[in-house]
Amino acid sequence: MLPRAWIVVFMLLAGPTAVEAQQTKVSRVGLLGIGSDEQSPFFEVFRQELRERGWVEGQNIVFEDRSRVEGYKRLPDVAAELVRLKADVIVTTNTTGAIAVKKATATIPIVTMMGTDPVQMGLVASLARPGGNVTGVAHLGRELIGKRLELLKETVPGVSRIALLWNSESRTEVLSLKDAESAAKSLGVRVQPVEARRPEEFDKAFSSMMRERPDALVPATSSMFRTHRARVAEPGGQAPVASDL
Repeated sequence: MLPRAWIVVFMLLAGPTAVEAQQTKVSRVGLLGIGSDEQSPFFEVFRQELRERGWVEGQNIVFEDRSRVEGYKRLPDVAAELVRLKADVIVTTNTTGAIAVKKATATIPIVTMMGTDPVQMGLVASLARPGGNVTGVAHLGRELIGKRLELLKETVPGVSRIALLWNSESRTEVLSLKDAESAAKSLGVRVQPVEARRPEEFDKAFSSMMRERPDALVPATSSMFRTHRARVAEPGGQAPVASDL
C-alpha cells in the first residue's frame, strides 16, 4: 500500500495529469535510499505504479536514482546533490534520509516512509497541521521496541540479557537504543548494544554479541536489518529473536 500512497501524493504535487505533463514539462524525481540491490524493490514498485498511470521515463518523467547510498553519513551530500539537480520531488524510504533532504531544501516536496514520530524528528510541525515540505507515511516502528521487549520477557520469563542490533548513524536507531534501555530498566533486564552500520559488519557484530552470550536478540527497526533478516536470525541459535522485520 505504501507505494500507492507515494503515487497519490506525487500526482498531487506534480499538478497536471500525466497526459498534460507530456505537453508541458518533464518531471524530475529524486530517489534517495540506503543499501544494496536487495532493497531496490521499494523503488521498482514505485516506478511500475507510475508507468501504469502514464508516466513514461524519458518522455514525461526522469529519475535521479540515488536509492542505494552506502552508509547514512553520505545521505546529506547525496540529498544536496538531488537539490542541485533541481528535482521536482524527492522520494526517500527512511527517516534519516528525510531529515537530510529537509535540511537541504525548504521548497522541494519530500515524500517519505518514516519509521518514527515525524513531529519528534522535526520533520513536521504536527500531525494535524504538518506544514512545510514533507509528507508521507509513518509506521512508528521505533516506538514499539519497548513493547517487543515486554512481549519477549513474557514469552521467555528467564531472559535477563538482551542484545540490541543497531546503527549509530541512524537517528531513528539512536532513539531506539534509548527507548530499549528505558524499557529494560522497568522489566529488570539488561540491554547489550551491538552495532552494525552496514552488512559487511554483521559477522564482527555477531561474534562480539555471542561472546557475551545474550539470552535473546532484538534488532532495531531498520531497512538494512529487514533486508538481511535471514542473516540477522541465523546467529541467534537457540536465542529468541524479537523483531518486526
